Amino acid sequence: IRALLLCSCLGLLRPGGGQPFLRLRPSPSDNLPVKDIVEHPDPEYDPKEQDLDERTLRKKLGSHFDPGFMAVAVPGPANASGAEAAAGRGRAALPAELRRLELGPPQGPRLKVGKKARRKVLQWLWAYTYCPVLYTWKDLGVRFWPRYIKEGNCLAEKSCSLPEGMFCKPVKSVTKTFLRWHCQGWSSQKYCTWIPVQYPLISECKCSC
Repeated sequence: IRALLLCSCLGLLRPGGGQPFLRLRPSPSDNLPVKDIVEHPDPEYDPKEQDLDERTLRKKLGSHFDPGFMAVAVPGPANASGAEAAAGRGRAALPAELRRLELGPPQGPRLKVGKKARRKVLQWLWAYTYCPVLYTWKDLGVRFWPRYIKEGNCLAEKSCSLPEGMFCKPVKSVTKTFLRWHCQGWSSQKYCTWIPVQYPLISECKCSC
């Protein structure tokens, strides 16, 4: 897939020290989820209390605020663990392509089975190859608002194919807009403000090579 990633390349420091430039424009990548961003450790470049007024920031983010994928305070668990998701694969609805599957060898005659037996075989196949999106809350840190994002991952603990060799991988993504605290300049001359940035999230996983 071609997804937009938040590029975390750091620029060079000017003489006298200061915050490196963090390049926030999206760049193409086939890798999701987004890797952790390396932040400058100096708290001088963190937003102050007056910069974190929730009412002001909600107004600035506007309709981009999505409570289903972002949170201001520490949220609860996002969804089931990997083991629970794997156990619940068989409860998901069978996809159309699987319902049309003909049982039997590719070049041989169809395998004649009863409806109940066929349904059980297809449910077992779907349980084995199903690739759910597992969501967990991630803390982006004080320099993002909202600072918590519900990030998707693909369950890749074991192969999802028969014979083995294929694994659950991301095939679709959605982009959410957050606010990023960004400083330009150095020491007393720096200027900091909130700017909008796009953050891609896995929205669908599929069993693939």
